[in-house]
Amino acid sequence: MARFGPLGPVGTVASAVGERVTRARAGYRSVDAPDGWAHTPTEALIVTTEDGVALHVEIDAPDTTSLSRRHLAGRTPTVVLVHGFALTMQSWVLQRRSLKHSGFRVVSYDQRGHGRSGMPDLERCTIDQLGRDLAAVLDATCTSGPVVLVGHSMGGMTVMSYAGQHRDVVRDRVLAVALVSTSPGGDEMTEFGLGATAGRVVGSFGPTVLTRLSRHAGPIGVLRKMGQGVQDAVVQRWAFDSPVSTDLVQLVGDMIFGTSFDVMAAFLPDMDALDISEELTALVGVETLVINGAGDLITPPSHSEEIVRRIPGAEHVVVEDAGHILQLEHPQVVTQQLLMLIGRAQRAVAEGLPVSDKPRVRRTVQDISKKRRVARAKSRRGGREAAS
Repeated sequence: MARFGPLGPVGTVASAVGERVTRARAGYRSVDAPDGWAHTPTEALIVTTEDGVALHVEIDAPDTTSLSRRHLAGRTPTVVLVHGFALTMQSWVLQRRSLKHSGFRVVSYDQRGHGRSGMPDLERCTIDQLGRDLAAVLDATCTSGPVVLVGHSMGGMTVMSYAGQHRDVVRDRVLAVALVSTSPGGDEMTEFGLGATAGRVVGSFGPTVLTRLSRHAGPIGVLRKMGQGVQDAVVQRWAFDSPVSTDLVQLVGDMIFGTSFDVMAAFLPDMDALDISEELTALVGVETLVINGAGDLITPPSHSEEIVRRIPGAEHVVVEDAGHILQLEHPQVVTQQLLMLIGRAQRAVAEGLPVSDKPRVRRTVQDISKKRRVARAKSRRGGREAAS
């Protein structure tokens, strides 16, 4: 008689799938972050929002040994990184390391209900509120000097919301803005790469399903372990569009499933109805980078094109073989683009060049370095399989 695990035949099948998926990615550890994902900040603090939510905030002081004469002579901006839906500040870990090493002060934080930040009143899980939360973080950590705002996915929506709420601060202190894999809202927000009909169904029923799942955290935890490969396949499908390691898939899965289903459910209706296109006028005149993956199923390039259309002089960079979580899938490309953005903004200020007078630039780039790492990993894995 067949013997099954605690979830019966479904669990056994999921476990078998998990083993196959894990073996398929076993050779890609060196593709992503050979130094791991841990990061120790210079300072950690709590910022309390207007409605009493405790936000976990971390500050990375610049590596002064790498400061260039340009940094020492001028006003070096603080770079503020805002993470996306169901993620945490750890999604920015590789950019934090690089920006710190490049001589920039970096501020990161977990959004309300995410990571180590406090649980909010679910009625206050809105993009408008996230814009006010960003204001509280800036007031506590960036009291003077220029800032660069960088937002991924829901974090990009947070930056756009903040800009609309604080146009004077944006005009006076925001040196540059980077909007990564994000959207100003609109009809395609709930399609999730499924097409209009199926996407609307998911968008309509998603909050209810997530609320029900929140009541069964124990069984879901068991299912995650038994069906690791199923979870990994889902994460791979929606987060990435190129080979990544098991460790990276696990990292993203931990962030997603570490987020309360109640919080996810509370944010979804607001994002479904979101339309902050008019807030983009606050960024006219600010050096702006809009970057996304060509294979992003959640916020495809069409969303980025709408942002660029409304911000004269914005640069649009599309990364090939890239999905939604661009900063972890192609970290070197994202970091390079952020450094180039800051450099352009500093030159524009120094030379008195109006940003809005620039022509629109749209570029498609490839992560050649990663392609080489993947090719080497495949070659090594093929050699090991042949030897065995």
